Amino acid sequence: MAVTSSRAKKQPTSVWLTERPPVKRKADQPAGLDLDKIVAATVRLLDAEGLAKFSMRRLAAELGVTAMSVYWYVDTKDDLLELAMDAVAGELDLPDESDEQADWRDQLRHLAFEYRKLLLAHTWLPKLLGEYLNFGPRSMAFSNATLRVMARSGLSKESTSGALAAVYQFVYGFCSIQGQHRARCRAEGTTLDEYFHRVVEAVQGHPRFAETMELSGDGRYAREGMSAEQMLDDDFAFALELQIAGIEAMRERQRAAAERADGDSNGDGDSNGDGDSNGDGDSNGDGNGDSNGDSNGGGTD
Repeated sequence: MAVTSSRAKKQPTSVWLTERPPVKRKADQPAGLDLDKIVAATVRLLDAEGLAKFSMRRLAAELGVTAMSVYWYVDTKDDLLELAMDAVAGELDLPDESDEQADWRDQLRHLAFEYRKLLLAHTWLPKLLGEYLNFGPRSMAFSNATLRVMARSGLSKESTSGALAAVYQFVYGFCSIQGQHRARCRAEGTTLDEYFHRVVEAVQGHPRFAETMELSGDGRYAREGMSAEQMLDDDFAFALELQIAGIEAMRERQRAAAERADGDSNGDGDSNGDGDSNGDGDSNGDGNGDSNGDSNGGGTD
């Protein structure tokens, strides 16, 4: 008999997959406290102090209540973090889908830049996106908007998921690293620009970094005195254009493949008709007639 672990049987959990009964406030519960205020305070703390320092006790102190008062509204810290994730997703500006003439490329760019802005504004968010299902209504509104935009790109439906993964995993990775750099700089009491220029100064003049500085854009920005933030903005915009160009290239490849398949199918219909190959009857006739005529005539002569 096969042994199945309890982990394998465990179903995914999410605050969005459970129905919690409405809260009935007791007489000793703080007046004016509700779930919206708790979630808003959670977001403020996460932005100000980071995920590592966040706790239900710290949240309760911020709200001026006991930790047990918070648990009247949420069952676990995980539930609260999921609620915070969806709350900030409400900051995303979605494209106007009523404009049927809008270019899907412009709308995809807009969504990608909005996603980047969100991830950089809330540097705790990328880590949580890798841990929770993120099924909240605001998050799903963003997800569905990206699907509708991509549906207008001309890619096959089977390719949509991969195309969106290419775009948004790129945004996620780019912003996760940039956010970590910003957090490190804040902890050290410096800016990203100051840190970047210190790094450039440290490696300039070292022979083993000469080729890297010459071939990479970093060296050019350093020589021209451009900021690290501007460099990252330019790199992000260009990389996003590469993603969109790749989607367009794959769409054209799919169209060309479909046209070839149609052509082959039509060509098979002609060959099956054997109009030309049945002309072998002429060759047979010619062969038989000539050979018989020649041989018979030769005999008469």
